[in-house]
Amino acid sequence: MVRAAIVGLGWWGKTIVDSVQGKSGQITFVAANTRTRGKAEEFCRDRKIELRDDLDAILKDPGVDAVVFTTPHSQHEEHVKRAARAGKHIFVEKPFTLTVASARAALDAVRKAGVTLGIDYQRRFHPSIGEIRKRIRDGRLGTIGFCIAEATAPSGLFLPKESWRTNPEETPVGAMTGIGVHLVDGFIDLCGDIEEVYCVNTRRAAPLVDDTTTVVMKHKNGVTSTFLCSIASAPNYRVGVYGTRGLAETDRNLEAFRFIPAPDKPGHAPASQPEIIENKGFNPVQASVEAFAAAVGGKAQFPVTADQIVHGVAVFEAVVQSAKTGKPVKVKP
Repeated sequence: MVRAAIVGLGWWGKTIVDSVQGKSGQITFVAANTRTRGKAEEFCRDRKIELRDDLDAILKDPGVDAVVFTTPHSQHEEHVKRAARAGKHIFVEKPFTLTVASARAALDAVRKAGVTLGIDYQRRFHPSIGEIRKRIRDGRLGTIGFCIAEATAPSGLFLPKESWRTNPEETPVGAMTGIGVHLVDGFIDLCGDIEEVYCVNTRRAAPLVDDTTTVVMKHKNGVTSTFLCSIASAPNYRVGVYGTRGLAETDRNLEAFRFIPAPDKPGHAPASQPEIIENKGFNPVQASVEAFAAAVGGKAQFPVTADQIVHGVAVFEAVVQSAKTGKPVKVKP
């Protein structure tokens, strides 16, 4: 059992804790630290988590094996370095950092310390996404031409003024930082590295942050992909991959996988009825945290590699630049 501490107990930190506390045989939270103690005391007491006043107390505790950070993105490099020097395994909320230079510095500290690193790209672990990945890898989709995705949530409508998530330096291109990075990671996983991006970013309804972002991407292998993300609408997450042998897609909020075969002769009639695999009730947050615990225990490698983490941050930087300039931007290698 991995004994973990949670640092940062906003709504997402609490979501991570509640996804595994008392439900997982692989990881449990034993300590916590957060900026506003009063907002976390009852939460920690109810879940038998010791609330500490500072991060150093956690990093010096031999009873803590790993630290989960859901802190402001600009602090991730410093927090990863400190935890690595203390010999703690590390799980970090996305985006990993806001710049490639910061990502490389943090990952270098992890490598030197020999600790395990995980990142909170939980959609990778959903079986509906796994089914798409499998069919890309084994060739059942044929040649991939185009991918599309959408991720939406209402969070931008309700952010209080005092939230660090309203700071444009912490959340550049608001919806992109909030949820769009999940889609970037998903397409890196499914379709490989990205060489160019073009972003259109707007604020339609959220009072304090940019809330709607559309990005078109060109992958190095020739695949094109596009995604929409919004933090001013109902929750939704959907991915579709178009290949010469058919369309593989998820249902709304990933609750089902659907494969629609391409015709095997001229015309537009389907070759057969769609194949549907139901995946309701799956908790990808628990799956990602338990995958991290498995990596800490040496049972499996965490599937998001260091190279993919750095590349994801490079794509993020390019999207931010494209939003500023209104032009396509090459992703730095």
